[in-house]
Amino acid sequence: MRGFQTLRLGVKSLMMHRLRSLLTILGLLFGVASVISMLAVGEGASHETLEQLKSLGPTNLMVRSQRPPVTATTSQGSRRQAFAYGLTFTDAERIRALTPHAKHIVRLRETPQSLRRGSHWANSIIVGTDPDYLKVMNLDLASGRWLCALDSEHRENAAVLGAQLAASLFPVSNPIGESVQAGNTRFTVVGVLENMGREASPGGMALDQCAFVPLTTSRARYGDEIRRRSTGSSERTRIELHEIKLQMATTNDVIPTSLLLSNLLNIGIRPQDDVKMIVPLEQLRQQEATARIFNIVLGSIAFISLLVGGIGIMNVMLATVTERTHEIGIRRALGARKSNIIKQFLIETVVLSGCGGILGLAVGLLVPFAITQISGNLTIVRFEHVMLAFCISTAVGVAFGIYPAWRAANMDPVDALRHT
Repeated sequence: MRGFQTLRLGVKSLMMHRLRSLLTILGLLFGVASVISMLAVGEGASHETLEQLKSLGPTNLMVRSQRPPVTATTSQGSRRQAFAYGLTFTDAERIRALTPHAKHIVRLRETPQSLRRGSHWANSIIVGTDPDYLKVMNLDLASGRWLCALDSEHRENAAVLGAQLAASLFPVSNPIGESVQAGNTRFTVVGVLENMGREASPGGMALDQCAFVPLTTSRARYGDEIRRRSTGSSERTRIELHEIKLQMATTNDVIPTSLLLSNLLNIGIRPQDDVKMIVPLEQLRQQEATARIFNIVLGSIAFISLLVGGIGIMNVMLATVTERTHEIGIRRALGARKSNIIKQFLIETVVLSGCGGILGLAVGLLVPFAITQISGNLTIVRFEHVMLAFCISTAVGVAFGIYPAWRAANMDPVDALRHT
């Protein structure tokens, strides 16, 4: 009963100064809301980047051909013959021989083509690859089957379509068993991939828009040369493999294998500098570290808002102590102990900080939702961030209320009674 009476007196005191109490609550409300909102925005931004890197596979390694800078020598040579660069099938065999611990090794060739089916057509990239590509990239089939060893062995004109490509060419019908035209070659659709929505993919085109065929078929039908024609010019390039992917058993094998491949392929010191290595594990760790720093910065900025709210509570409580000096003197004269005075003022600060924290939680959950709906950017509200913001707001309120409560409890009763 005494505790309830103390609480009632504290709330009554706050209600006597409604506007002042409301402004104090607003200070903590905006502090809590800013903590939750800023961390939600930071989490959403880092999550999208991390998911893209994770989709590449933390146990994967990619060695990719890159076009070297065009010099006068290469420019003159390319007029007479195709400009050759990048990975070769010999490189792939050397990698396979020297990395027996790799779970899977797949090769990729990319051929830009327009695919047609009746009146429907779409720009795409024909990706020639090995049967293990599905496992390495962790892809799922929506229907049909994936490419098999027999397809590669017999150079079958079998194709698996990305989800968007299948929807463009077959908007109302089932593509399985149907045929599509790619240049002078007609492929039979044997499977369709699940929609992935991945941006990073072969040749800068989304995987959902690509068509996948056996590597042997791709080389037999399109050769190693790629011709690009534009107004008044023509370009011929010769490239055997655009990429080689390795999937390791564990993440512990990734870095040592990357060093081995770097030495094996002379990456960084090749005459044409036409090969680069991509290590998703390193990029993932760097991005995670960047995300942690980003969240710390955002959290620190938002925490300052809570400190400002706490200073507001201290300012209000010190003013309250001064206004109620005579009341404190009467209570002490009637037998109230220092602990009773401290409890009363701490209860008032807890009520202020608690109300500000609860209202801040509501606003902090609403703002990220509004950001997502208006801008389309992903925001992620984590339970631990919500609880952290509320606990910090309460702790800040209590911490900044201790000094005013201590000052009120240590007043001399006689001097307090004389105060008017």
